[in-house]
Amino acid sequence: MNKGTFFCIDAHTCGNPVRLVTSGHPVLEGETMGDKRLHFMREYDWIRQSLMFEPRGHDMMSGAFLYPPCSDNADASILFIETSGCLPMCGHGTIGTVTAGLEAGLLKPRVPGKLTIDVPAGQINVEYAMTGNKVEWVKIFNVPAYLAHKDIEIDVPELGRLKLDIAYGGNFYAIVEPQQNFPGIDAWTPGDILKFSPLVREIAGKAVECVHVEDPKVRGLSHVLWTGKPQTPGSSAANAVFYGDKAIDRSPCGTGTSSRMAQLHAKGLLQPGEKFVHESIIGSQFVGTIEEITEVGGITAIKPSIQGWARVTGYNQILVDDDDPYVNGFQLV
Repeated sequence: MNKGTFFCIDAHTCGNPVRLVTSGHPVLEGETMGDKRLHFMREYDWIRQSLMFEPRGHDMMSGAFLYPPCSDNADASILFIETSGCLPMCGHGTIGTVTAGLEAGLLKPRVPGKLTIDVPAGQINVEYAMTGNKVEWVKIFNVPAYLAHKDIEIDVPELGRLKLDIAYGGNFYAIVEPQQNFPGIDAWTPGDILKFSPLVREIAGKAVECVHVEDPKVRGLSHVLWTGKPQTPGSSAANAVFYGDKAIDRSPCGTGTSSRMAQLHAKGLLQPGEKFVHESIIGSQFVGTIEEITEVGGITAIKPSIQGWARVTGYNQILVDDDDPYVNGFQLV
């Protein structure tokens, strides 16, 4: 019987939604959040579908559960849920979850101003600043990011030949820079992004294999990051990230920013310590930095940080009842 009442804190990170689910946590098996993620996907994905899809959610909906830590040195764990599935890592989701969790008293850091969090992609560190009971900003020290595939050429129906790179920053991203058949996001409409992104993701995903070099549980090309000229003062670069079936990230995207910095570093265009201000499709900004250089599976990688902000928008009580013909939600594709 798929019945339940889920209490949630709704928020947004730089414009993109985050729904922190504060009740109804299924008991998950496994030693790591990577293992627990797989268990959730096998047996409890109806919860994600019910809370993220219409009519209780929407195409851009993203959410998370807070769990006890898996590691002795961690303060908590996060399981990410969104319309595209259970991601290994979500940057804007972490910023929103940390903000909502701290303000509601659901997160109790052992060291004020700092958190260590287990996520399916590994372990991340977090810094934050509070004024009173409000979180001003959150800075994520993300899992290592690296350039996985360089200069992949694909043919896209109605668009033509495209050259792209694929980088990992917690998820795999196809990164498309302006070229002959792509003028840049500043010359495209959101409709263009929604039209061509699924094609690029499918074709590029078949052209090369996207599997993390050290964790085979993390696999598959899930996002497409289109670039272009920034419009907001102070921005280093602009992007529009496509995910799910028809979602465009309203935030600058945390794992996307990590992937972009890894790609730029691999091409000699961004060095450790340089500030990288990444602009979203609505003009909001994350501040990224390459903290240091490392190695993953014999591949040069970066340790990225991303700083942003989130705001709580409300408290929500959601009913899921199998008497509802749309108990598991739906999508119009």
